[in-house]
Amino acid sequence: MISTEDYVTAIHNSRGLLTHAADALGVTRGAIYQAAKKHPEIQKAIEDARERTTDLAEGKLFQKINEGDNTAILFYLKTQAKKRGYVERQEVTGAEGGELTVRVVRED
Repeated sequence: MISTEDYVTAIHNSRGLLTHAADALGVTRGAIYQAAKKHPEIQKAIEDARERTTDLAEGKLFQKINEGDNTAILFYLKTQAKKRGYVERQEVTGAEGGELTVRVVRED
């Protein structure tokens, strides 16, 4: 039987990539999901590992931005600076983000 600690270690070592963790444990990804439902510490390990990987990716992105990589700069602006107008698509909403009401007026 695989211990909770074994799951946590495999998830940590795989940086949250559950296929790799499952391979290391000799189980399926589904088995990891089932174990995570039963053991909150396994679910937390998944979330923590994915957050660490996200932090790593963000660090690499900022590194590219500092190097003047235009693709990285544009990606950052389009995803993080929307309020400043860096969008390719604008969404229109009603007052305070609510539904948009459209009124059709016909002149006969």
